[in-house]
Amino acid sequence: MLYWLQQLQMKRWEFHNSPREPPAAPDPALAGNAPALHLKLGQCEEADLEEFLCPVKTPTGLVGAAAALQPVPAMSSTLHNISLKHLGTEIQNTMHNIRSNKQAHGTGHGPPVEESPQSGGPQREEQPPGAEASTPGREPADFPKAAPKHSVPTNITQRIKRQNNTFPFFSDGLSRTRSAQEKVVALEQQVLVLTAELQSQKELVKILHKALEAAQREKRASSAYLAAAKDEDRLELVRHKVRQIEELGRRVEALEQEREQLVHEARLREQQVQELQQHVQLLMDKNQAKQQVICKLSEKATQDFIQPPGAPDAADPDFLSQQERMEHLKDDMEAYKTQNRFLNSEIHQVSKIWRKVAEKEKALLMKCAYLQARNCQVESKYLAGLRRLQEAVGTETDSFSDLLGQLVQEALQWEATEGSADPVELNPISEYDDYGFLTVPDYEVEDLKLLAKIQALEVRSHHLLAPDAKERALRERWTALGELVPSSELKQMLRAGVPREHRPRVWRWLIHRRVQHLHTPSYYQELLGRGQACEHPAARQIELDLNRTFPNNKHFTCPTSSFPSQLRRVLLSFSWQNPAIGYCQGLNRLAAIALLVLEDEESAFWCLVAIVETILPADYYSKTLTASQVDQRVLQDLLAEKMPRLVAHLGQRHVDLSLITFNWFLVVFADSLVSDILLRVWDAFLYEGTKVVFRYALAIFKYNEEEILRLQDGLEIYQYLRFFTKTICDQRKLMNIAFNDMNPFPMKQLQQRRAAHQERLEAELRELERLKAEYMERRASRGRPVRESCGSEEDGEGEA
Repeated sequence: MLYWLQQLQMKRWEFHNSPREPPAAPDPALAGNAPALHLKLGQCEEADLEEFLCPVKTPTGLVGAAAALQPVPAMSSTLHNISLKHLGTEIQNTMHNIRSNKQAHGTGHGPPVEESPQSGGPQREEQPPGAEASTPGREPADFPKAAPKHSVPTNITQRIKRQNNTFPFFSDGLSRTRSAQEKVVALEQQVLVLTAELQSQKELVKILHKALEAAQREKRASSAYLAAAKDEDRLELVRHKVRQIEELGRRVEALEQEREQLVHEARLREQQVQELQQHVQLLMDKNQAKQQVICKLSEKATQDFIQPPGAPDAADPDFLSQQERMEHLKDDMEAYKTQNRFLNSEIHQVSKIWRKVAEKEKALLMKCAYLQARNCQVESKYLAGLRRLQEAVGTETDSFSDLLGQLVQEALQWEATEGSADPVELNPISEYDDYGFLTVPDYEVEDLKLLAKIQALEVRSHHLLAPDAKERALRERWTALGELVPSSELKQMLRAGVPREHRPRVWRWLIHRRVQHLHTPSYYQELLGRGQACEHPAARQIELDLNRTFPNNKHFTCPTSSFPSQLRRVLLSFSWQNPAIGYCQGLNRLAAIALLVLEDEESAFWCLVAIVETILPADYYSKTLTASQVDQRVLQDLLAEKMPRLVAHLGQRHVDLSLITFNWFLVVFADSLVSDILLRVWDAFLYEGTKVVFRYALAIFKYNEEEILRLQDGLEIYQYLRFFTKTICDQRKLMNIAFNDMNPFPMKQLQQRRAAHQERLEAELRELERLKAEYMERRASRGRPVRESCGSEEDGEGEA
């Protein structure tokens, strides 16, 4: 390494001591290209000056003019310039340097040779900027004085020879007979060669700088090792070197592992490349095979087009007959095309006529339906008028009463006559609805047959005028609804009603929200097993009420139906589940409605649990029915607030509405409303709770308020209130009254009124119990025993 540094210093010394050559006169042939060449060379020199010897962090005082002017170090030990790491290489370089110096002294033509590397020559090679060009600096005493004089022409001659040997275009100098273009090419070639040589020299200098830094660090370490006074310090230096060696060894191992990993990845890549190459080769083979097939087919198609195989002879009679037949077929085809176009136009005209007729028929059917509905309404009013006249006249005149009876009989027999005279049925009404309820109830009392006829006419009128578009839109909304989540939109949709196909799924979700803290998978089966093991005290009362459950529903009146047995199991299971209530009349109707909708007895059982234990207040079905009586008093307050005229009218006739409305609340209108409206009420009731029952109870009275106000007799009012709910057919009107006209309806106010009436009722019951106890004490003091009641305790429970 020091050898190359010495050579670099010698080259610098030659450059500083060589005379500057005067610029040669420009060739006239190159005068035209001189500016361009000068610009190009100037740009190259500027770029080289920018790139040459980029800043490198080197130890100060090692290389350059400052190093050449430094004095000889005081400690001239050979170990200062010899690397202990590469000792053999350093010795070889030193011997080679000494041998070359001897040859230079012997010939006298080479540059003045510096001292051996041990003399510290590299530190004094460069000349300071202010020194003369003839003196290379402070030289050692054993250098000859005449060496610089002979070195100048020798250096110039060697430089010219080196240039001639380097550039083949200038082996004997530029020939004067050559053209200017060849000279320009030679100069450009010389510039390129010099640029490449300069780049290689730059790289060499950078490498030497790095090597010099490493040597200097090694030199400092060796100097510290030799300058150490104690063996412990030297040992610590050696240990430090050992640690560095170990660290370098670990780095080498890590790099080796990384190299192996890269080699492994490279092999994998090569395998992938080989596979891809094989795949590409396969695709190329396939493509080539397809190209060959395409070429063969193209050639064959060309040959067949030029000369068709088996071409018939033009003179062949069969060919002529076939050609003639083909012409006839073409004529027939043209004729059929013309006929087809004509028929298509006719079909288009007929379709337009049919569409107009269909639209006209639809309009006529709608008009006919409207007229039929109006006819039903007029007929209903006529029958209602006859009924009122019959009630008003009574037995005043026999002739008039006979006339009214005859008119009523004719009105009741109109249905058969209309059936024979009117064969068109626009909206036929079946005998039973979707859930098995009779569309028109069959009353056994003769006086109520006229009322049944009026109700049938109202139902028919409602079906004829039913807005199918609104129902279809509601059904589409429920179909598009995905997972059920409590929201205001869901509440509005539940108030509007759930379509029959979606009702079981929606009810199961509503019930699960209510009883999810009570529900367990096998709980219902356990209750059934308990009922089979022993008989419940309420079993006899349940059996009696089974035959009285919905006598107007075919599912509970048919002997072969499975609904009565399912209802029995549901009620018995609930009796075991809630022993505080056991069974109360009215629970059979709630469970029956759940069975009809859900069609699963376990789901019906949980529906009954949700209504009795989570929706309705406690003690609603207890022995005293305390909560039910409280709700009747709250309803009276709300009626007085919302409909004061009606309450005043009923008060003057001494009509107690709780006789009618008590059953509404106990069974949630199960016996009062038609099935379509009833189930829509339950849709909102299962989601919002008892507030819906109050809303619909008020809406029913508001719906028929004017009719009730026209009635003046208390008995007549009772008879009307007993059946007037069955005549309500307009569900949308009833819903609008319940949820719009009855507002505001705050739940907080309802709860406050319940609490107030609860306190009053409990005080009344306590007072009644006190009076009863006093009476029993008086009877006991008189010595008369208390007679036992005729009915058993169980009968009392059942009737409650």
